Amino acid sequence: MSTIHLHQTTTSTPEQYVAGLTDFGPGRSKLFGNSADEYLKVHERGGTQADVTEGSGGIWERLHYDWSDPNHVVLTTTDSNTWGGASGHTYTFTRRPDGLTDIDVVVVRDGKNFKGRLLGFMLGTTVNGIEARNSAAREARSS
Repeated sequence: MSTIHLHQTTTSTPEQYVAGLTDFGPGRSKLFGNSADEYLKVHERGGTQADVTEGSGGIWERLHYDWSDPNHVVLTTTDSNTWGGASGHTYTFTRRPDGLTDIDVVVVRDGKNFKGRLLGFMLGTTVNGIEARNSAAREARSS
């Protein structure tokens, strides 16, 4: 199982980001490269929740989206040809006094078959390698 933590500061408000995240219309792949239009199927959508299948490149997952807390959006994998267990995404938005928004994303990839375990391992190894390289570069600059 791989857990990936991402952080970004943006000029978008939490409401704007949630609006993009929950726009399941055509062209979604322009915002989310791993969500090809031909895989996209909205099974159910309410005011603060949705049940959606999306994917690309032969990998798909069905996700339960919950944005009932506008500062904390949770996507839980309910079915997939690759991911299982605790897989999903969590977005946390923090408004800053300067008008910007901090976005923290946690992606959990728990492979349910050989393909999923291999992809999860590769994701974890790549992230760890990049973190190590960046840490070494920071240390070299501060020396």
